Amino acid sequence: MKTSAEYINLKANPIESKEFRASSKKTLDESGALRLRNFLTDEAVHSVRGEGKLQAHLAYYTSSDHNVYLQPQDPCFESSHARNRAVSSSKGCITTDQIPESSILHDLYHNEEFKEFLCAVLEESSLHEYADTVSSINLHYAAAGQELGWHFDNSSFAITLLIQKPKKGGVFEYVENVRDADAGEMNFDAVDKILDGKTPVKELPIEVGDLVLFRGRNAVHRVTPTLGDTTRMLVVLAYNTEPGIALSESARRTFYGRL
Repeated sequence: MKTSAEYINLKANPIESKEFRASSKKTLDESGALRLRNFLTDEAVHSVRGEGKLQAHLAYYTSSDHNVYLQPQDPCFESSHARNRAVSSSKGCITTDQIPESSILHDLYHNEEFKEFLCAVLEESSLHEYADTVSSINLHYAAAGQELGWHFDNSSFAITLLIQKPKKGGVFEYVENVRDADAGEMNFDAVDKILDGKTPVKELPIEVGDLVLFRGRNAVHRVTPTLGDTTRMLVVLAYNTEPGIALSESARRTFYGRL
């Protein structure tokens, strides 16, 4: 097991500090997005990027049309209605069991200090890995033309690390507080305006080595198509707030092509 300082830039991101945790929580609460600059050391980024290139041939690629709500089409609405309007997403992915055991990603994912920091910022009592062998750590690839279409997340938070940035494109865009999922308010009018390009959107500038915590349950967001021959590489760290939970078999087949 490596020490935190071997892969986390603790000088820039003192995750053990109560003041740093408090300021990080304040930023996330106020804007729904927390970007920690240079969270990974340069050596860690270089190591993970190298692993990603070596394992890229194992990636499972998907391309699909879906609605913003990531739900089956609702026959009560027309296909052109905001509830059913189709957007496109395409990417490749390698899973937890395909990431080398020696990778710093495993050390980071299980690092107790890191998880304590996340719990403090997210106001969670504990975080747990997935019970299956594929869903906890994913490395996503977006080659030229691939993108993540507009959508709301089903989970309350997402944790990502940018490992390789494309020459152009691959921009994270979002609009916060669009819906209130808990209250059942889907705000179809606002979604229509966003999909039609009539609403100003925010960009979250993300550089290599940055860690991002994002609350996407009520904020609609997307990643624009990659442009150029440099593939965008992004790590997704997924946790549960309860132990022993696995991603459903249908979701695993859809996202990873296997169980």
